[in-house]
Amino acid sequence: MQAFRVTGFDRPPELAEVTVPEPGPGEVRLRIGACGLNFADLLMAEGRYQETPPPPFTLGMEVCGTVTAHGPGVTGPALGTRVAVFGGSGGMAEHGLFPAALCRPVPREMPDTVAAGFQVAYGTSHLALTRRARLQPGETLLVLGAAGGVGLTAVEVGKRLGARVIAVARGADKLAVAEKAGADHLIDASTDLKAEVRALGGADVVYDPVGGAAFTAALGACNREARVLVIGFASGEVPPVPANILLVKNITVMGFYWGGYLKFAPQALSQSLDQLIEWYRAGKLRPHVSHVLPLVRAGEAMDLMRSRKATGKVVVTP
Repeated sequence: MQAFRVTGFDRPPELAEVTVPEPGPGEVRLRIGACGLNFADLLMAEGRYQETPPPPFTLGMEVCGTVTAHGPGVTGPALGTRVAVFGGSGGMAEHGLFPAALCRPVPREMPDTVAAGFQVAYGTSHLALTRRARLQPGETLLVLGAAGGVGLTAVEVGKRLGARVIAVARGADKLAVAEKAGADHLIDASTDLKAEVRALGGADVVYDPVGGAAFTAALGACNREARVLVIGFASGEVPPVPANILLVKNITVMGFYWGGYLKFAPQALSQSLDQLIEWYRAGKLRPHVSHVLPLVRAGEAMDLMRSRKATGKVVVTP
């Protein structure tokens, strides 16, 4: 079979022929229908992600596929079941092995290309905004990187939770995508973010997958008792946190890592995904996939994310 592999952190990933794997205890083998890309895949390819396996390994953190084999002791999901799973790696291939316990059946009405990129992006925004920031109806939510994979879902989920949403993105095309997702106010990232947000009344909750200067500007536009969610650092810069501003305005800055909940609070993650699937079935969520590329163009798919030319999700299909 073909797989998009990291063979060393000093060279780019490449498409390779490898043996179709056999599942071990607790595992299922999937015939992969689609793999959703995440910013973490870029970091993992360079050995800079917090949970990077040693080379060689196959990239691709989350997939949708069909169960084709069970490992020892595994009784479900049944063979032939279409499932979505966050496995951490192994998704950019024709077949892959994943923990049976993490596989979730996919609704019939959800296409592979949507299911493959649904869990991490929507799960991150929903659990961060509900469990960590405790976003309330009527509050103002400021979303940085609002046209990206997680940022766009934060706009949607924030509106579903009753917030007034300010979306920040670079360029008219990306802002139009955020507006279609439900944003109430649009700010181009090239402008004076702090002044623009203050003119709109300030932010009660900040959702930040960008970091860098955008974090600093957003912090300066926070209202008293605001909550700032640190989701990631797409800018490449981890910003310093000025503790004096936190003190004076009673602001809380909190980190959020969706994958960590698999280890210490899996039930919270599962309940969050149940709610999101229910919203999807009711037509209350409209996932945005800007690019679907075949596995032979996986390198191009990575470049789309690296250059920030994509909006919403980028998906690779074998």
